[in-house]
Amino acid sequence: MGSPLRHRDFALYVGATVAAAFAIEMSFVAVGWQVYAIHRDPLDLGIVGLAMFLPLPLLALPAGHLADRYPRRTILVLAAGIDALVALGLLLVTRSGADQTWPFFALAFGTGVAAALGAPAGRALTPSLVPQEILVKAFAQRSVAFQLSVIGGPALGGLLFAIHPELVYAAAALFSAVALVAVLAMRSGRDGAGGGALDVASVLSGVRLVRRTPVLLGAISLDLFAVLFGGAVALLPVFARDVLDVGPAGLGILRAAPAAGALCAAVVMARRPIHRRAGRTLLIVVALYGATMIVFGLSETMWLSLAALAAGGAVDTVSVVLRATILPLVTPDELRGRVTAVEMVFISASNELGAFESGVAAALIGAVPAVLVGGAVTIGVALAWTRLFSQLRDVDRLDELRPVEAGVS
Repeated sequence: MGSPLRHRDFALYVGATVAAAFAIEMSFVAVGWQVYAIHRDPLDLGIVGLAMFLPLPLLALPAGHLADRYPRRTILVLAAGIDALVALGLLLVTRSGADQTWPFFALAFGTGVAAALGAPAGRALTPSLVPQEILVKAFAQRSVAFQLSVIGGPALGGLLFAIHPELVYAAAALFSAVALVAVLAMRSGRDGAGGGALDVASVLSGVRLVRRTPVLLGAISLDLFAVLFGGAVALLPVFARDVLDVGPAGLGILRAAPAAGALCAAVVMARRPIHRRAGRTLLIVVALYGATMIVFGLSETMWLSLAALAAGGAVDTVSVVLRATILPLVTPDELRGRVTAVEMVFISASNELGAFESGVAAALIGAVPAVLVGGAVTIGVALAWTRLFSQLRDVDRLDELRPVEAGVS
């Protein structure tokens, strides 16, 4: 079938994803600097993150239903348009002096709304853009593009901000406009998937499908518990200062290590996608992720810590790509948006609660023991899931997976 990027609409979708990610990642750098400069209060930075997070639990499930009821391309256009308006809003706030925090909080909420609306539609649309035989390769290539954006976006944003703050948001608005044009050019996703009436029962049908489908429930809950207990990113400042003694510059390098590992793994998977023993591989890489966190927790040297974080990013990417492939293949098209929304809520909860859990554990028992215990629990979860979710464990060839019965939607 060749490269997924040879399929016109998939190439346009990846282009839109990269452009939107560049816009958001560039803006993160400038917003963080400007917000902190107003009051010099770290809490303001936390409020920015909270403002971006709040729309997800509020809107994800209804947005998932919209992605199944209305044309998915139309919803992606709406999300891209909101991103462009947010970038223009940040440009206007900067031009007016940027001396108050509330406009940044409001616009951060707008970014969260765009993400909550667009992600279910985009994830649900992807399987229809390429043949099923190359879906793993397609998700891997999308991951490569996204990781490049995560690495390159902040660097470009910092450079433009150093020249002039307004340049960052002007460039972000331009990138958002490119994303909007790319989505408009897509031919797929112009028809609704027939997701049923807009009522509570229909909105929650994705939750019901996940609950009664062991492969879906196992894959989604595996990520929830692995990230909840196994993450160490929230504690990196502690390790950089008190364990490794590498200062702010070293902290930046530590934060970049998982993304570098993730990029390498995505490149490999794009060239050599996993075809057999997908379920066992998913469980193995989650256990390996826990092992990398244990190595990181025990390390007292910078090079070993970087290696552990990079390896963790790599195996986590394998897990992400496999889950991103399994879920749409098992889910009926008319429910993909709602099931994707359920996954988004789980992932968001695991990221936010995982950071909170890491902080509480570190306060109670210390940063190093917290990471070690978290890594051990992650390995335990992977082992437990091999018994609790044998249907997930026994998934072999991804191209043999078929949608389950949708039931009541």
